[in-house]
Amino acid sequence: MNTTTSTETRRDLLWAAVTSRDEHRAADLVLAALDEGLDAETALMDLIAPVQARVGSEWAVNRLSVAQEHAASAITERIIAALAHHPAARVPPTLGRVTVACVDQEWHSLPARLLAEVLTLRGWQVDFLGAQVPTPHLIAHLHNIGADAVALSSSVPTRLPTAHAAITACQAIGVPVLVGGAAFGPGGRYARLLGADAWAPDARAAAHRLAEGIPAPSLATGRQQIDDLPHLADQEYTLVARNRAQLVREVLTRIEDRLPAMAAYTAQQRERTAEDIAHIVDFLTVALYTDDSGLFTTFITWTADILTARDVPARSLHPALEILADELKDFPRSTLLLGQARSALELAPSTTGTPPGVHV
Repeated sequence: MNTTTSTETRRDLLWAAVTSRDEHRAADLVLAALDEGLDAETALMDLIAPVQARVGSEWAVNRLSVAQEHAASAITERIIAALAHHPAARVPPTLGRVTVACVDQEWHSLPARLLAEVLTLRGWQVDFLGAQVPTPHLIAHLHNIGADAVALSSSVPTRLPTAHAAITACQAIGVPVLVGGAAFGPGGRYARLLGADAWAPDARAAAHRLAEGIPAPSLATGRQQIDDLPHLADQEYTLVARNRAQLVREVLTRIEDRLPAMAAYTAQQRERTAEDIAHIVDFLTVALYTDDSGLFTTFITWTADILTARDVPARSLHPALEILADELKDFPRSTLLLGQARSALELAPSTTGTPPGVHV
């Protein structure tokens, strides 16, 4: 391969190597591109990141299994690690110090890892803490090491309450917070809602925003999460979240009467059904937290597409939503959200799109 090889051609070759689980071939392709003059940031953002995004899209349309998706992601992680030690990626730190971390319970670490590497290439001193960082541990790190800013990543919207707690805690000790990842919604709508100091749609934009400078937050005492979200005063979020396990059990028990086919389900099929119901309750809960019906309806219509791609009747979602509505009939915001989701499900075209917040 020579220096005139297009990025598109390299992406196709990398895709073939990653999806055939040929880690050595995949690493050779990326490292050879660096040897031939491709700069490291371009390799990360225009070569590796699009391939990983395609992995998520192919899983969504059932052309990659969960195991294949995990294997591809693991290879991508190791390629990034190899790239980071290439001479082309060795840049001495000349700027400030940034801590990059995924919020607690967030396992999708690749977006944060990409950001950490891009910032390093731009001359920042980066502390990359990885996936699922509990907020107390993050704050302890900031006390011990210090940072000019914290970059928090989250890909799954159900982590937004945890992200909110982390944002508030970092700001309470005077450290500005930049957030990113699909969890924060189109245009960073939930970043603003949760009071983050800045938001960026990707690693390059995040690096640019940090270079501009993010003012340190005022050290106002006593700020609580409910100060950002006054609708939480109605306690619906708290009560539904607290009763999550009971709601899942109740739906799983009652849905068998409405779906006779479940009588023939295997233990694995029942387990997957329980997982799907749990996801529905989780997304309902975070929609209550953000007071955003679009978050829940988008998840429900996407789930219908995912089920359809796997030859599972999407109509199975209707009884689950109906049972939840019955169980939560005394909760006005929950009832409204469930009603809107049922209407959206009736109107949604059967096309599989991008997962709502689970991709790079």
